[in-house]
Amino acid sequence: MSEREPTPGALSSSSASPAVGRALDILVYLAGRPGLVQAATLARDLGIPRSSAYHILTVLADRGFVTHVPAEQAYGLGVTSFEVGSAYLRHEPLERLARPVLRTLAGRLGQTAHLGILHGAETVYLLKERPPAGRAGDIDIALVTDIGVRLPAHLTANGRAILAHTSEAQLRALFPRPGDLTTRTGRGPRTLPGLIGELDRERERGWSQEVELVTQGFCSMGVAAFDHNGRPIAAISTTWRRHHCRHDAEQVRDALRQSAARLTAAVSGHAPATGTGAAAAA
Repeated sequence: MSEREPTPGALSSSSASPAVGRALDILVYLAGRPGLVQAATLARDLGIPRSSAYHILTVLADRGFVTHVPAEQAYGLGVTSFEVGSAYLRHEPLERLARPVLRTLAGRLGQTAHLGILHGAETVYLLKERPPAGRAGDIDIALVTDIGVRLPAHLTANGRAILAHTSEAQLRALFPRPGDLTTRTGRGPRTLPGLIGELDRERERGWSQEVELVTQGFCSMGVAAFDHNGRPIAAISTTWRRHHCRHDAEQVRDALRQSAARLTAAVSGHAPATGTGAAAAA
């Protein structure tokens, strides 16, 4: 008599592996916390024996799902967790929802618009929408940003818009060499503390900008879109020649905020309560 494979959902939580369940509970718990968490606090809140919590955290840290900060004896999400989330967001539904939003934005501004996500410490561009023929001039020829291109997230307006809503613990995991951040043009933050200071200001104002951090003579603005937990899932950005913008900065910001708010609403999300992010323009 052959055994049949269990159907999805047939196994109850009581019959599943306790260690697997606890590991997932820990990841969900850390995802919902704004900063680092000590193991004892995590074990207490989740009702897990402290020894089990330490063991599971060690395994998760070895695989990059969580990061351990020895100086504070605490834990936060690791790079692998970001990569898993980014892989989910690369699925077609997000791109389908974002494409008409980007098309409208590009036409409104007469500038190229991008949809990007965070993959580790890099910005990955999923979509690129050009304005109607004749409106972009020669700018698109000079842009290094294209679908599938990866750039250091701390240098792009797209990546910074997402990083601005990322906890300090997660930033430490993304940038393990805090005193040696990459540059492309000799400009931009060189240390993690310097980057955190800039991101704090960008989070408060609700938008991010880079001026000649990626390419000489160009600047970009970006605004994040959020999921149902108020966490950034992607960002919408636009790029133009520094001294030849068709619009003033306020008009570009408003257009980006409205576009990001549309995408946030499309994924049934909401902006976090703090700051003046995309939802403020909804």
